[in-house]
Amino acid sequence: MSSEIERRKIQKELSYILKKELNDAQRETLQSLEHFGWELKFVRRKPFQPPVAVVFDGDRKKFAVLELDGRLNESPG
Repeated sequence: MSSEIERRKIQKELSYILKKELNDAQRETLQSLEHFGWELKFVRRKPFQPPVAVVFDGDRKKFAVLELDGRLNESPG
């Protein structure tokens, strides 16, 4: 049982760290998406390019990118 609690604590900490990498517009969109089960899964950082925030729906069937202006791009390139 304690391993489950520990896993949840680690997930919350990782989520907090990832969210710190988002700008205000992205955080606002993410907050709205979280009400529908979406989660921020990772932020990809490529040299000389802006970070790319990737979110997944609650069923893990779809992914999308949170654009810098806060738009949800469900058809990223």
